[in-house]
Amino acid sequence: MSEMPRGASSRASTRLDQPLERRLNRRRWHFDADAFGRISERVARFLGTGRFLLIQTIIVIVWITLNLLAVRLRWDPYPFILLNLAFSTQAAYAAPLILLAQNRQADRDRVSLEEDRQRAAAAKEDTEYLTRELAALRLALGDVATRDFIRDELERVLEQARKLDERGP
Repeated sequence: MSEMPRGASSRASTRLDQPLERRLNRRRWHFDADAFGRISERVARFLGTGRFLLIQTIIVIVWITLNLLAVRLRWDPYPFILLNLAFSTQAAYAAPLILLAQNRQADRDRVSLEEDRQRAAAAKEDTEYLTRELAALRLALGDVATRDFIRDELERVLEQARKLDERGP
């Protein structure tokens, strides 16, 4: 039987290089984080609209009016504690949803910025390549005889030939 180091347990679940075994075969809740993020973005977008503010204002006016005037329907008397609780609950959910939507937007912006940097680097490399090619063409054209150069050379050779003809044999 092999010896185990002092203090080591024989159970595999206590080993650091092995995953923990589930003691209870409970089903873990799995949810699509991206779908949750999309929903939170929709909610955050809606919370920032005038439509939401108008609906919320109407609800608050109806709430206060019913609780002040309708004697039988008073479910939340004057200090409107239930209304304050509703606002607190709304704020408690709205703030994290808005932050989640902002984080997702920041991630998208980061990816977009990285793609823009890559495109800019590729455009810079292309421009530098074209600049080098243009410089090489200019140098090569410097060695090429132009039409004017050839005409001048032909006229010079023709002039020399005339001088030779005028001297005679």
